[in-house]
Amino acid sequence: MAEVINQQNGEMWQLYNGDCCEMIRELPDESIGYSLFSPPFVSLFVYSDSERDMGNCESSDEFFEHFRFLIRELYRVLKPGRLCSVHCMNMPSSKSHDGFIGIKDFRGDIIRAFQSAEFIYHSEVCIWKDPVVAMQRTKALGLLHKQVCKDSSMSRQGIPDYICTFRKPDKNAEPIEGPFEFFAGDGFSHTGNYSIDVWQRYASPVWMDIRQSNTLNAAEGRSEKDERHVCPLQLDVIHRCCQLWSNEGDVVLSPFAGIGSEGVGAIKIGRKFIGFELKEEYFKVAAKNLRIAEQEQLAPTLFE
Repeated sequence: MAEVINQQNGEMWQLYNGDCCEMIRELPDESIGYSLFSPPFVSLFVYSDSERDMGNCESSDEFFEHFRFLIRELYRVLKPGRLCSVHCMNMPSSKSHDGFIGIKDFRGDIIRAFQSAEFIYHSEVCIWKDPVVAMQRTKALGLLHKQVCKDSSMSRQGIPDYICTFRKPDKNAEPIEGPFEFFAGDGFSHTGNYSIDVWQRYASPVWMDIRQSNTLNAAEGRSEKDERHVCPLQLDVIHRCCQLWSNEGDVVLSPFAGIGSEGVGAIKIGRKFIGFELKEEYFKVAAKNLRIAEQEQLAPTLFE
């Protein structure tokens, strides 16, 4: 039996404070309609000081040895024909840590790890990020204009985000059907069939219209004990993915719930949610955010 440090739940959600690799073993086979999450980016950021934290690894090989346990369980709990989407980015390398300045293919490693667990590589979308914001935040050598002037052989483009999606083989017994009824993103206008216009934006291989600031407030999840980093996934991305790949009433799973972004996004469009979160500070904030989202979703309208 997995150790549950804490648990909170509502009518539309369940949240567990514990290790996702242990917690997920308690879920029944083929019980999840869709999974969406942002895993630790190897050791790029420190989220907690727990030895169970996948971000606390010495190498990429150690991270993926740990991560593959979770992938196998994701395959088990997903319904046949359904999907799992992973938010990721390629990793910048450093002279001090890696011996060279460049890019490491974290996205490709994730794809190969899922394929080795018999998932089908279903699709991917590239999410544009402002390189100026990245330069200001990271001071990366390759993004500095002075490096272009000095020696542009060391200059590079910004690093985008990706949503890589994987499908469990076999036929989907519950079709995800019906037209799109809302658009998640920036600058949308339609002139003809609303659902077709939405789909033409979503079908783009590069999403240029994600509102980067449309996230939950991460400030409450930070603690004094460890490195202060939490980057919630944009709600536009969550809404698009849940619209595309889940039905209303489906259970959406996030093994790395953080402050509850995937759960809030899922609940707000009529899905249910199960989340696991190792860090107690994030867990408390996530429970608060999920409770508010559920109250808003279930509140009667004037016409009701």
